[in-house]
Amino acid sequence: MFRSRSIKHARLLIRHAEKLIRYRCDVLSDAALADLRRQIETLERSIKERDLPGVRENSERLDALVAEHSPSHREAGWRENCEVILVAIVVAVGVRSYFIQPFKIPTGSMQPTLNGIIGHPRTEPAPNILRQIAEFFILGRNYINVVAPEDESIREIVEQKYLFFFTWSRIVTDRGTHLVYAPEATLGHDFQVVPGARYQRGQIIARGVIDTGDQVFVDKFIYNFMKPHRGDVFVFRTKHIPMIPEDPQTGAPYFIKRLVGSAGDTLRIDPPLLYINGEPAKGFGFQRVMKAKPPYRGYTLGRQYLARPDQSFTVPPHS
Repeated sequence: MFRSRSIKHARLLIRHAEKLIRYRCDVLSDAALADLRRQIETLERSIKERDLPGVRENSERLDALVAEHSPSHREAGWRENCEVILVAIVVAVGVRSYFIQPFKIPTGSMQPTLNGIIGHPRTEPAPNILRQIAEFFILGRNYINVVAPEDESIREIVEQKYLFFFTWSRIVTDRGTHLVYAPEATLGHDFQVVPGARYQRGQIIARGVIDTGDQVFVDKFIYNFMKPHRGDVFVFRTKHIPMIPEDPQTGAPYFIKRLVGSAGDTLRIDPPLLYINGEPAKGFGFQRVMKAKPPYRGYTLGRQYLARPDQSFTVPPHS
């Protein structure tokens, strides 16, 4: 076995050396080409004579010559790493664009089925920095503390996203700007931080904790082959939906909801029940909400649609 392996390695080395000669014959000197050809002939003679010590010795010499006259590959490692990273990025972007996309639950409208970004106002100061770091990574909890340095009023709140996941808001006042790691909707809904609000010097603008909530993967592929069914939880874009403003930078926001009605269904809410085509909604997800057992609160009336128990809504036929 040792003999056949040594000879096989020597023959592969000869083929590699001959390839090097063909590849670099125009840049190698005549002396270098002569040395390579001479060493190839010597190794072939050792193989033919079955001279194992000679095969090993001449293989080492030919290998040294090949290494000496081969182009340098000192940057090959960096190049390969860059290629791997680039391919990984392309694959990740492709998967995110056409198959699966990460999605952060923006609000608490589907709690406790799905936990969204919820703010909890507090008056006590935040804990020490080590505990804050631990809770951020373990619980997804972020502490905020914005205090008015002087008398000021809020002009606007500008939300900005970084790397698709990190949402910051700039609270712009007539005296300056406060940067807060929280969505605009959470500041307004949970902390009552809205444009026009006035604060005196030393007054708390927003203090408390913000729980990040759930982060899920959205299947963007399956509905190309099947229609959504009643009871499915799905993500949709709110483009052209009245009363939902579009962000000038990111466009219409995404909502995550449970599908309750398909084309032609008639819906009605008589708290805490949801009626579909005149009957209480069927299915585990609906029944769990309609029982209104804490933390569930049942279905409640809307503002514009289904605003009264006797008001119904029929889903358009081509929805």
